[in-house]
Amino acid sequence: MDTANKETPAISFELFPPKTEKGMEKLKTVVGELKALKPEYFSVTYGAGGSTQERTFATVDWLREQNIDTAPHLSCIGTDRDDILEILKHYQAQGIRRIVALRGDLPSGSGLGGLGELNFANELVALIRHSFGDDFHIEVAAYPEFHPQAENAHQDLDNFKRKVESGAHGAITQYFYNADAYWHFLDDCKQLDIEIPIVPGIMPITNYSSLARFSDACGAEIPRWIRKRLESYGDDLGSIQEFGTEVVTKLCQQLLDGGAPGLHFYTMNQSGSVMQICSALGLADGAAAA
Repeated sequence: MDTANKETPAISFELFPPKTEKGMEKLKTVVGELKALKPEYFSVTYGAGGSTQERTFATVDWLREQNIDTAPHLSCIGTDRDDILEILKHYQAQGIRRIVALRGDLPSGSGLGGLGELNFANELVALIRHSFGDDFHIEVAAYPEFHPQAENAHQDLDNFKRKVESGAHGAITQYFYNADAYWHFLDDCKQLDIEIPIVPGIMPITNYSSLARFSDACGAEIPRWIRKRLESYGDDLGSIQEFGTEVVTKLCQQLLDGGAPGLHFYTMNQSGSVMQICSALGLADGAAAA
């Protein structure tokens, strides 16, 4: 990638809060390695209630202690309005200026409704904007291949537009492996006068079986030719990772060449593949691949 006459695109990384002390120590190492890539921020996923939520807070606290720009995820399903506001006040006091505002996963068998005072992401966005003005830069989720629970494509786009109209500043997409899905989604958004930056979400390929299960659950399509190649490698993780890095690097290059405003990597708390991809794209700034 020739970056001599191009502005370096913004990159960011998603982390999940570790469940154990050993996991946290590993995360600290991973963050130290990924920091060398000079990301705009790290985001941290969120689980409503209980120990999962506390692990999110602990991870965010550690990142802020390192003076790392951090964007906590915040979901509204099953959480009271006052609790959400208290969390946001805490983040504001920490100097956090970016929030990823999400509906959150529905509990099994819950249907829609009766899960708290706020049941949709646009309601959460509106609450943040009403209560804090522009103190937080609000990112929301976008689905180029459409949310698996949406009845149809039009409904999904309308839901996305509501989040934007409620005050979202930007969006991060679910991961995908077909660049055309992203471009078509941008075209659809343009038709609806949606003009916020929409950053592609990027999932490195390191383990086929876990990726396939996760993709089936979240509605992200793995193109047949990629599935067949990955299946042919069986348990050969080295070949899976080599092929996966090649595929994802080419996807990222297509997206950047086409004008994507940046890349948001779903790291799964791993640094190796991300650093290899960024190095191949010329985004590593001299950092050695892990």
